[in-house]
Amino acid sequence: MDEIAFALVLNLHQPAGNLDDLLGTDRWAAAEILYAIDRIPRSLWPYEDTGRVHLSLSGALLEALADPGFQQRAYGLVDCGSLLWHLQNTRVIDILGTAYYHPVLPLIPAEDRPEQLRLWCQTGEHLFARTDFPGFWPPEMGLSMELIPLIRQLGYRYVLADANHVEPVTPMRWDELRYQPHTARYGGAEITVVVRDRELSDAQESGMDLGWFTGEVLARTRHCDFTPLVTTCTDGDNGGWFRNATREANFWGAFYQPFLDQVRAGRSGGIRPVFIHEYLAAHPPRGEVRIRPGAWNTGWHDGTGFTQWTGSAAQRDALTRISHVSRQLHDAGEPADACRHLLRAETSCNFYWGEAWVPRCHADLDRALALLAGGGGDA
Repeated sequence: MDEIAFALVLNLHQPAGNLDDLLGTDRWAAAEILYAIDRIPRSLWPYEDTGRVHLSLSGALLEALADPGFQQRAYGLVDCGSLLWHLQNTRVIDILGTAYYHPVLPLIPAEDRPEQLRLWCQTGEHLFARTDFPGFWPPEMGLSMELIPLIRQLGYRYVLADANHVEPVTPMRWDELRYQPHTARYGGAEITVVVRDRELSDAQESGMDLGWFTGEVLARTRHCDFTPLVTTCTDGDNGGWFRNATREANFWGAFYQPFLDQVRAGRSGGIRPVFIHEYLAAHPPRGEVRIRPGAWNTGWHDGTGFTQWTGSAAQRDALTRISHVSRQLHDAGEPADACRHLLRAETSCNFYWGEAWVPRCHADLDRALALLAGGGGDA
């Protein structure tokens, strides 16, 4: 084994209207988020030879960054128009497709999933001036086998899945399961599965020492008789490690840039950043896997059974109401304005914080029904 491929994946999402609300109520909180996003391309500019980062940006976040009114209100903090331009730097950034309003896809009605994905494709193609997005990021890494045909239908060639929910169909060792790509098949469709290393991702989320990371990756891949793909996935705009404005104390200045310096100097132990689609072109899938329904781990739950988003009666009742309203809208021919409110009600954030944000789900559902009845409402 001469090289270890390292794929860094960062998820960026803010609920619809959240950044604008924060600009008015907590400007520093809005600034921390915007700085964290703006810091990504700026940190990578000096490392176009070695830096490789995959970004998933929800449609709701892209909608805010592209809105001229929001751009004007945020201008003293970040130039959002320039930020969107810098995110098009394909030498260091690969954009992943996702769902527009960041729902946990297995928890929403199957009839709503295509529109969540289609809306993101429409926005992504416009803002990033391309039609080919090879990888798909399921929001909250919420995935199940029945999503495979839809993801493939939209043209995605690989999907990211958390290691704890991937199980082998083809017999394989632990390191083979985690550090090589696989194929998953469902309903006559198949897709390549790239596996997230949960423990390394946990470290990346909260503050990671470069020496520890290098040693841990080398130890985990020591038995690989193939070129391993080590994939870490976390949020990129949440938590002090990513929001800290002091260069020496955040992810980019304390870890990733020093790591890239070691790569340049040939002192990274053979670990080298890659784009996943380029790795797959040289190393196609070798085995078959199944994906158990689940999400990535959160601060409270391990992602199994989506308990983070379904743990209380109020959360479950809201999800049931989403299904009822969705059926009403589909039966009525999916009025566009009402449909937008339904899709927005499905955002994972409405359920992530226990019952605190569940009323936001009901508020959007109320607006959707009012529009369906001809009673107006905010579009």
